[in-house]
Amino acid sequence: MYLVTGATGSVGRTAVDLLLAEGYKVVAVTRDPSRSELPGEAQVVAGDPSKPETLALNGVEAILLAPRTVRFATAELLSLAAAHGVGRVVVLSAATVEYPVGLPRFREHFRSVEADAKASGLEWTFLRSTDYAANTMAWAPQVRAGNVVRGAYGGAATSTVHERDVAAAAVRALVDPGHAGRSYVLTGSESLSQYDKVRLLGEAIGKDLTFVELPPEQVHEAMLAQGLPADVPERLLGSLADYAVQAGPTSHDVEKVLGRSALTFAQWAAEHAGAFRD
Repeated sequence: MYLVTGATGSVGRTAVDLLLAEGYKVVAVTRDPSRSELPGEAQVVAGDPSKPETLALNGVEAILLAPRTVRFATAELLSLAAAHGVGRVVVLSAATVEYPVGLPRFREHFRSVEADAKASGLEWTFLRSTDYAANTMAWAPQVRAGNVVRGAYGGAATSTVHERDVAAAAVRALVDPGHAGRSYVLTGSESLSQYDKVRLLGEAIGKDLTFVELPPEQVHEAMLAQGLPADVPERLLGSLADYAVQAGPTSHDVEKVLGRSALTFAQWAAEHAGAFRD
């Protein structure tokens, strides 16, 4: 049986579906099961990973750990997991651990979670991902309203990873002990600027889209005005500023883990075109 934290997130939910499709039993952790819309085949439990005592760990073989759900209780959670006989933990980490960009405090959180996993006595695997293609959903209101996407650092380039690739890699690491003790940098296969992504998104929905670059300060204020927590624009804009100077990494680790090429941003855009149409 496999326990998935962040089970309603883009990676966690897909991992739940993939595990169930392969016939595995899944414990899907969510703070509010009544709103989770998780599959009935999963054992959906109310729990908070930042409060490990709320989790059901009996019979769990391995844990998929989303660091943002656990906050600063990783060591406590993994100690409790070890006491319940859990054997492995797969951490959804970030490429910034290996390729530092942005404000240090954000990558230090992932480094701290990785350090706790190494110290826990559990077998561990780290999936260090670049930015998820799903982050592009933030542009959907602008695209539905017109032909212009406004943002900062249009030339910032990353090899955006399809969240389904991350989930598929997580499943392989959960069920196959051969991935223990390994760190993978999960990226897409091509480096794309924000201009490139907007162009590909436009092709997917049949719309001539344009990216208009704004000063980062203006974007920061606009994001705060939308009610977003301060750490969201700080995390995003700090990374983009660095990626505008030096493109993010491109690796072939998705292919190593899955035995196939990484899914492309164009594929993601085609799959999610409906969310961007009027």
